[in-house]
Formats: sequence, structure tokens, C-alpha cells
Amino acid sequence: MDVLLWMFCFIISQILAINGIENSRTVVRTYDNSRSVLHRHKRDWRWNTLYTDEEKKTTLPHLIGKLSSTKVNGSARFVIEGEGANTIFKVDDLGDIYAWKTLDREEKSIYHLQAQIFDKKTNKQLEPTSEFEIKLNDINDNAPRFTHNIYNGSVIEMSKPGTSVLQVIAVDPDDSSVSGHARVMYSIIKGGENFRIDLDTGIITSSNVLDREQQKSYELVVRAKDMPGYEGGFSSTASVIITLEDINDNVATFTKKQYTLSVLEDRPIGSEAGMLQIEDKDEPQNTNPMFSFVKQDYSGLFNVVSDNITKNAVIVLKQLLDYEKVKTYTMEVEVTEKTTVPPGKRDPQVNTRAMVFLNVLDVDEPPVFQRPSYFFSIFENASLGTHVGSVFAEDPDEAQKIVRYSINGGNVLTVNRDSGSIKTSNNLDREMNAWHNVTITAVEDGPGGKESTVSVFLKVLDINDNYPKLDYEYDLFVCANARPGKVIQTIAASDKDEMTTGQKLSFYLDHAHSNFSLVDNHDNTANITLKQGGFNPDEKKTYFLPVVISDNGRPQLVSTYTLEIVVCGCDANAEAEPYSCRGAYAQTGVSVHALTAILLCILAILVITLLIVMRRKFKKDSLVTLGKSAGEIHEQLVSYDEEGGGEMDTNGYDVSVLNSVRRSSMRPRPEAQPGPCLYATVQKPAAKGDMAVMIEVKKDEADHDRDGIPYDTLHIYGYEGSESLAGSLSSLESASSDSDQDYDFLNDWGPRFKTLAELYGVDGAENGYEY
Repeated sequence: MDVLLWMFCFIISQILAINGIENSRTVVRTYDNSRSVLHRHKRDWRWNTLYTDEEKKTTLPHLIGKLSSTKVNGSARFVIEGEGANTIFKVDDLGDIYAWKTLDREEKSIYHLQAQIFDKKTNKQLEPTSEFEIKLNDINDNAPRFTHNIYNGSVIEMSKPGTSVLQVIAVDPDDSSVSGHARVMYSIIKGGENFRIDLDTGIITSSNVLDREQQKSYELVVRAKDMPGYEGGFSSTASVIITLEDINDNVATFTKKQYTLSVLEDRPIGSEAGMLQIEDKDEPQNTNPMFSFVKQDYSGLFNVVSDNITKNAVIVLKQLLDYEKVKTYTMEVEVTEKTTVPPGKRDPQVNTRAMVFLNVLDVDEPPVFQRPSYFFSIFENASLGTHVGSVFAEDPDEAQKIVRYSINGGNVLTVNRDSGSIKTSNNLDREMNAWHNVTITAVEDGPGGKESTVSVFLKVLDINDNYPKLDYEYDLFVCANARPGKVIQTIAASDKDEMTTGQKLSFYLDHAHSNFSLVDNHDNTANITLKQGGFNPDEKKTYFLPVVISDNGRPQLVSTYTLEIVVCGCDANAEAEPYSCRGAYAQTGVSVHALTAILLCILAILVITLLIVMRRKFKKDSLVTLGKSAGEIHEQLVSYDEEGGGEMDTNGYDVSVLNSVRRSSMRPRPEAQPGPCLYATVQKPAAKGDMAVMIEVKKDEADHDRDGIPYDTLHIYGYEGSESLAGSLSSLESASSDSDQDYDFLNDWGPRFKTLAELYGVDGAENGYEY
């Protein structure tokens, strides 16, 4: 049937194409009625739109249609221009248009062209340009195409039937104006048991209530076909994957009906004692179990919570465990959950309760003291070895090991290593330290024994063992013209002993005084008051006032102080200021602090003066040149504090030998003692090169100065040079008539030292040379 329908459509299209060709070949003859004004001249071109089928199976080129005009003659030439002209479409001299390529309407359905007629001989255009179209007739040669090869959709589980899941779309590129060519019909060819698809829109909906816990996803195959209602046509397929979204429609349950757990007895509070595994068919985000104890027998000892990641039940310790007291705990745990369970899905056989057997494991624990800390008290000044108290610790394990004690911190207490008895080992003074804190350690006897510590606080109780004391050393003054009843001084006292509520110091006089009285203020202070006046202002007199201070402790302690009260003259305003005489009294002498400061200043001035004198003397001695007096040496000596030169001498001999000889043989001469400088002193040059310049200048001055000194002036140089090992080589400084040094060795040093050998040798001394 599909084949017959297809043949019928093909025949119809061929008839339409032939009709178009015939119409294009129809020539409308025009008559020459130009001479008649009653007739309008018609154009000479005439043809309809040309039609041809796409995808023709004939041999190329194939005829499409014919161009015709009344102006056509034997010399006419047709020319076409436009879309596909002379490439896809070509025209011959007779006006026949041929297609030189297989045409596809889906690529291009209409071609717009222009036709012209020219004379072959004159190349003159015979007709105006005319536009025409070539339209392609559609055939059903394309299958519908889905927009995606694979579609993914989702729907919430347990949704009502008819819930929309997703829509698939297929497009047919054929001509929609041709009946059935581009119309698409959808169908499910695989996996359609739980889903339906709309034939025209492609919308897929659910047809049943779906449970994710039974099947999480579904895969469908859908088909899109054109020319619905007819046999044949084209079709295509696509895959559709539908995933069910989870909801909390399943109750969490325990995997077992009973669990056996074990936990060490030394686990700290808040730690995990065990975990009960559960199962929930829902996704983790939809698993929200809540746990509780069926009986609240152990709710104060344990707590059951949900793990944040696994959602399992976790038993947490709320108190410490003790293996020696309870070895096994039995409890029942229940799990509940708020779910959306549809009717008919509830399973009465779910396991929502489980029995838990928690076994406590024994560990070797350290000794345990009876108290977390100990507080003792003892009176101060207790004798050594006085019992303070006792600590006690025992091994909580079944082994019940012996416990030994030791003490750490301080040296005032000792503990018996066996009994834990604490005694004093040093004197206790509350006024020095009212509290003593020590740490006692209890250790299990034996190798690797566990240990624990406890703090012991000892309070030292007070006894009345300190006498009252005045707070200050009072300097008391009274004006000679003071009136009776005047308060001279308020004195205060204190007691190092503990002053509890109701404890106070009392003040009174050892015996009554005729001029002064003592008034107790009952606040650990007392006022010294003038009883009667009438003192002689010109006579400085001192009165002694015996003051007794007592506490009300047991035993009562009493202190006696004798206070000196000085009578002095006062100004007219003494009534307003009873102490105005103190300043005058204090000015009668100089304080020790002032005298000390004055002596220190004088000593500092002396030290500075001595240092200045020594510095000047040292500088003067360094500038004085050793030599004989002017009467003994008739040549004028010019002293330079610079040796100068010496380079030739240092190259000729070892100056260190000469220097050592000069030092060992030098003796002071009476006539060579420092005296006033009779000669000019030349300042040492600042640089080495200045010496040669200075010598030349001096030689020039001597040559041109008629009044100057003789040419045989003897110059003394006291400076060898900055890098010489010999020091000064001046003969005036080293010569001595009393020297016992033998200088005959100078004769062995060569001709350069011949003069020195004659001066210092034995022969020279005998010839009467004296310097």
C-alpha cells in the first residue's frame, strides 16, 4: 500500500512539472495593432514559474523548462543571470534551461534568475530583462531528526501516574506544506511499561507509581516517524534515561537484633563506647534516624546519638566506667524516623529495636585518693614532728597492690611512705607564710606501678606571739605657749598577729603624767594631749612619756614605748599651727645627708684638680729636651721633636741591635737633667715629606742670615720616623761619661760607624771628650 501511495505522488508531481514546462513553452502571439489606438501593446516575454523535482534520478543535464518570446528569430541568443546561472542552470540558443546538478530542496528551495535575449549578429538586446523563478518540488527524502541523541530526565519517586517527566523533540526538514512530509509522530518502542508519550508533542509522562528502592532508573527508546497514517515514510530513534529522585519513604532499621560491644574502663567522658550499624534504603540526605533507650535505666550513664556521616547509632559515655563495680551493661535501643510512607508500603517486620550488651574491660588504673584534695590546719610554732593529718589512696584494681607515698614541694612537711601520715618537719610561722601547698604522690608498689597525685593545703593558724608595735618613730614637739587640751600627736600601732573581728589594741600611760595625757581612740590609734601648759619659752626642755600598748589576745602581750616630747618656742600663730616650732628646732644643726653630700663634692673637686696637674706635668716633661746647659755647650741647639731621615742608616745596619745597646747602657747624668728650654722648639711636622722641605728652608735661612747662628749648629732630633725600630739615635741623649758599656764593637761595624766608635770607644774617653 505504501508503494502504491508513493507511486501516486510521484506521478502527480511529474504531471505538475510537465504542465509547468508546457506553460513555459506556451507562446502568446501578439498582433501588430500599433496603428489602432483601441488596443494596448502587451510584453513579448511570457512564461510562468518553472518547477522541477528535487533529487531527480535522470541523467544530467535534465530539462527544466523553456524560455520563449515573440522576438525570437534565427539569430536570437538567450542569456540568464542570477542564482546558479551558468553553473547549476544553463540555457541554449533555443531557450531550453537545463539543470547540471542534482538539486536538493532542503538546501535551497527557490532560485531567482533573470533572462535576456540578444541578437547574435548585432549583439543588440531584443527584449528587456525579465525575472523568473525555479522552484523545487519536495519529495519525502528526509527522516525526522531528534535534537539530542540521549535525553535525561527525572521524576520524584512515588509520584502519581500522569506526572510529566520530559519532552523529546524531532524535526523533519522536508516541506511542511506537502501533506505528511514534515509531520512527525512519536512512539515508545522500548521500556514503555511505566511511561507514556504524546504522539504529537513528544511529552513523556509516568503511567504507574514508581519506587526508587525497587528500581533507580529507566531507559526508554522513542521513535519519530513522518507521514503518519501512511505506510512507508522515514523514522529515527533516540534514547531516554529517566532517574527517580529519592524521598524519605523508608524507615531506618538495625542490621542486627542484638549487638555486643566492649569498652575500656578508663575511657574519658564524652568518648565513644560503641556503634550500632543501621540500614536505610533512602539516600543519605533523606536518612534522619533518631535513637533512644527503651528504658531509662542507664540514661544517666550513657547517651545514644546519630553519627553525622554514617547515620549509625553511637553510644557515648556520660560518666566514667569502673570495671570493679559493673562489668556488663544491658540496654535496649530504639530507632525512629519521620518518613513519608505511602499506604501499603509499610513493613511490619522492620527491626527498629536492638539489644545492646556493653562489656567493660579492665585496665591497670593508678591509685585513687579518697578525696580530690586535702585541707589541714595547724597552729604556728608547733613542735617538729607534730601530726597534721593523713592521706589515703588505694589500688582500684582487683590486684589491690600496696601503695607508697611521697611528698613534693616545700620543706615543712613529711609523709610516711607506708601510712600516708603527714607531720611537720620545720618551724611554722604564720606571719611569714600562712599557707603551704604540697603535692603527695601515691605509687603502686612493684615495677611499672601506676601513680597518681593529690594536692594538700595546710593552713597555719595564728597564736598571739607578736607584741604590738608603733607604726612610726614619732618626733614630738609642743609649743611653750600651747593651751591645754591641744592634741600634740596621734599615734598608731599594729600587730603582726591575725586581727580578727573584735580584736583591737589598747593604749594607756604607764603612770600618770602631770603635763600630758593619752586618749585611746579604740581604732588602734591614740591621741597625745596637752594636759596643762605654762612652759618657759626660753628653756628647751624634754619630757618623757611612757606609753603602754596591749592586745587582747591570749596570752595578752604588752609593749612599752617612751616618747620624747620637746618644748620649743613658737611664733604668734602657734595656736593655729602647733608644729610651727619644729622647723626652728630642725635648723639648729646640719643633717647627716647634707654633710655627706658636701664631702663628696669636695672629694670630686680634689680628684679633678689632681688629674689636671698630672696631665700638665706629663705634657711638659715630654716636651723638654735632655742636654747640657748653655754655659757648657757654646753651640746653639735647635730642638726638633722629630728625628727625620735615617733611611740610609737603617739600610746599613740592624738598628735593633744599636737600640738595645743604648737602652742597656743609658745612665742619667746630673748635668743632663731637664731644665728650662734655652732653645727654640720646632713643631713636629704632620707628614713625612714635610721634613725635607723644612730642612731646606732652615738651610736657606742660615745661608742668608748674617745674624744667625754658626753653620756648625748642632741639631737634636728626638724622632726617628714613623716606622723605625731604633727610636731616637741622638748622641746627646745617649752619651754618658759614666757608662761601663764597652763600645769597641762599633769598630767592627764598618767605616760608617767609625765616628761613633771614636766617640764612645775607650780612646775617645781618654782624649777628654765629654758631653
